[in-house]
Amino acid sequence: MLDLSMDVVNLTAALVDIPSESRHERRIADAVEKALQMCSHLQVRRFGNTVVARTEFGRGERVVLGGHLDTVPAADNLPHRIEDGKLYGLGANDMKGGCAVALRCAHELTAPGRDVTYVFYECEEIDDAANGLRRLAAEHPHLLEADFAVLMEPSDAGVEAGCQGTLRAHVRTSGERAHSARGWLGRNAIHAAADILNRLNDYRPARPVIDGLEYREGLNAVGIEGGVATNVIPDACEVIVNFRYAPNRTPAQALAHVEEIFDGYPLEVVDNSPGAMPGLSHPAASAFLAATGSTARPKFGWTDVARFSGLGVPAVNFGPGDPSLAHTRGEYVPIDHLVRCEAQMMEWLG
Repeated sequence: MLDLSMDVVNLTAALVDIPSESRHERRIADAVEKALQMCSHLQVRRFGNTVVARTEFGRGERVVLGGHLDTVPAADNLPHRIEDGKLYGLGANDMKGGCAVALRCAHELTAPGRDVTYVFYECEEIDDAANGLRRLAAEHPHLLEADFAVLMEPSDAGVEAGCQGTLRAHVRTSGERAHSARGWLGRNAIHAAADILNRLNDYRPARPVIDGLEYREGLNAVGIEGGVATNVIPDACEVIVNFRYAPNRTPAQALAHVEEIFDGYPLEVVDNSPGAMPGLSHPAASAFLAATGSTARPKFGWTDVARFSGLGVPAVNFGPGDPSLAHTRGEYVPIDHLVRCEAQMMEWLG
């Protein structure tokens, strides 16, 4: 059993020490569900390894607090440890610290000033088809209806607005096989990929300013595959590219841009997820910025803020931890971030 009455630091440590790699969240979901069921002011439901808890006080406003329970694979970073004001461990930063803050709010705020929907979901770190929040939005969209949403993603204990879109594609070259001892009889598809890599190396990403925030796009090779055997000239090669695009581009516009960059090469899109505009002019977002004393920054990366944006719910990223530490072997969350985020969320919701 998780004890939600413990302080936010010890609760984060307890969550970190429950392994929950993507697709293996049952144990942590069981613990979260049982802990929330002990809170008589909450209505708790379970969908796979996604847990939803709601207040139903009939307040004039409803907000969603969301956090994913899964982590990337371990890298000799379990169990947790605390050193120099930092809590180290797998998922401490991304994003069990944020989940701990939301769980503390769920436990402590027995009569919040706003109705709250708490969503702790599975499979955020892997293919979108498995994402628990995506499945919830598709199968039970009424549970995500709200005036505002906060994703407890690591955001340096401040507001990161909107998010980038992301497109992944395979760019292919072809050649002709031959024995490597007679290489002149073939055409090397791996060598032909040099032009693709040169285009990427020469690429100059855009830096658009949206709602006063500067987003930085990026187009990069993230993998390359080719080769038949060590004595064979390869006849096929593909470069896997990832385009992180600003939220003012639509997925169609992002695809057209990538096709233009790699004109002349076969290209297969693996996935293409839209970003989310900052939406800082929305009254709920403005009020949240004021309540937390935050100066908004752009979100570099894709988060489920985009999913709420697609549902017509304004949303921001706000959580403890440095986003640049996500998925690193030595990830940690500063203890002062945990304490500060908890206090600010308690005050805003209460």
